[in-house]
Amino acid sequence: MTVGVRVAETESEREDALSVRFEVFVEEQGVPEDLEVDGEDDEAIHFVGYESAESNAEATESNEEPADVSSRRPVAAGRLREVGDDAGKVERIAVVEDRRGEGVGRAIMDELEATAAERGLSTLVMHAQRPVEEFYRKLGYETTSDVFEEAGIPHVEMEKSLD
Repeated sequence: MTVGVRVAETESEREDALSVRFEVFVEEQGVPEDLEVDGEDDEAIHFVGYESAESNAEATESNEEPADVSSRRPVAAGRLREVGDDAGKVERIAVVEDRRGEGVGRAIMDELEATAAERGLSTLVMHAQRPVEEFYRKLGYETTSDVFEEAGIPHVEMEKSLD
């Protein structure tokens, strides 16, 4: 199966991204719904990754939507907000449990970072959950804070220059 990642441009795509976030954060991790839906979604760029039975590996590598959209299943999500001069905040990166460890998170981050660069952002920051800190470190992010709690989960702030 392949995964195609795209900017969520339609209401349906945004709903698909939100469904992944709910599955991972609310249902799996126990984050309260009112913290997950924080009022920042309207100002964010959303990303969604779709699984498809399409056997064409190029769909994953080129981040194109699979041709057969009727068989797609949302399996990953993320959002990007501009938070200052040339800075963006990476938020709500989520991959459904049965697709973790397959490069889906990297595909979401690749599309998000490319979009941030296209928009002229030079720095990305995030609050990363401690269990995935090493994943982000491998993508070039540096830890810039001590551990703190957010929604009852240990996090660290991380940053990456896109220059």
